[in-house]
Amino acid sequence: MAEAEKPLAVIVGVGPGLGAALARRFAAGGMAVALAARRKERLEALAKEVGGSAHACDATRESDVEALFEEAVRKAGQPRLVVFNAGGYVAKPIAELTAAEVETCWRSSCLGGFLVGRAAAKAMQTAGEGTILFTGATASIRGSARFAAFAIGKFGLRALAQSMARELGPKGIHVAHAIIDGGIGETVDDGKLRPAAIAEAYWHLHGQAKSAWTQELDLRPWMEKF
Repeated sequence: MAEAEKPLAVIVGVGPGLGAALARRFAAGGMAVALAARRKERLEALAKEVGGSAHACDATRESDVEALFEEAVRKAGQPRLVVFNAGGYVAKPIAELTAAEVETCWRSSCLGGFLVGRAAAKAMQTAGEGTILFTGATASIRGSARFAAFAIGKFGLRALAQSMARELGPKGIHVAHAIIDGGIGETVDDGKLRPAAIAEAYWHLHGQAKSAWTQELDLRPWMEKF
């Protein structure tokens, strides 16, 4: 099937871990995949592997996000699935935290989510269908010591997802927020969240029937305390 004939998935914030696993799972599910990150050259090999496209996009820049969606839609049609997986954090005592560091965390975790979420909503509203997923963290629901800046951004992203779900759900668009409660990685004892396992959960969210949509999902390895 040609790329333009496949339903389009856009993943913003693709790295070698979860982002790459999402790309592989969505491609295996028969979707055309548009991969976006600040540095396009880091995505070329993965894009070739999954038969998708690579795009340079700083999710905190409105013009970058708009250009990404315009280019992706031109190549593969309106998106059916959009994932915001970008973010960043700084760990510092509150007395040492700078205003610039707090703003940077907020921009990467929250403002970027708004820009991507808004672009996805605009693209999906005409068709009245689609899935928008946001990657959260433990900091989405608990502000830990030294992680104030990270929690500010992730709390905001969670609020955005809730507001969008209530607004867009009645219009046929499924919005969900995934709390990744634990470290991501590959371990012999499955003590960390395997990227492929998280990707499978995201794929399940996308395939849910409208009569039983999940708005928030928390994922953690079996040995994680909570």
